[in-house]
Amino acid sequence: MVRAARAARRRAYAPYSRFAVGAAVLTASEEIITGCNVENASYGLSMCAERVAMHRAVAEGHRRLKAVAVAAPGGAMPCGACRQVMCEFGITHVVIAGTRGTARLHTLADLLPDAFGPADLR
Repeated sequence: MVRAARAARRRAYAPYSRFAVGAAVLTASEEIITGCNVENASYGLSMCAERVAMHRAVAEGHRRLKAVAVAAPGGAMPCGACRQVMCEFGITHVVIAGTRGTARLHTLADLLPDAFGPADLR
């Protein structure tokens, strides 16, 4: 997953921040689907790599996701919006990697404690 996330990072569209990020999602059926950040001159319309990967997975018919790997300079952590989308689709593990070197494994429960999720709406 880290290798796929790092490869996706090379396809990022980040002309404003120059902060390229790649992500790879592992689906319940063990498929890996990637995404990269896509910036927009109207900054609010930009999309994080993690959400691109998760939304691609959903668009390809996956509803249960297991893990996500994120590759960014300095091993940057996912934003709150991405963490919330991870919760929506059942991601339990998040791998954080820099552009090279060793990756770190986190649980989503540690990154988003007391998350609000689908069960809260029942």
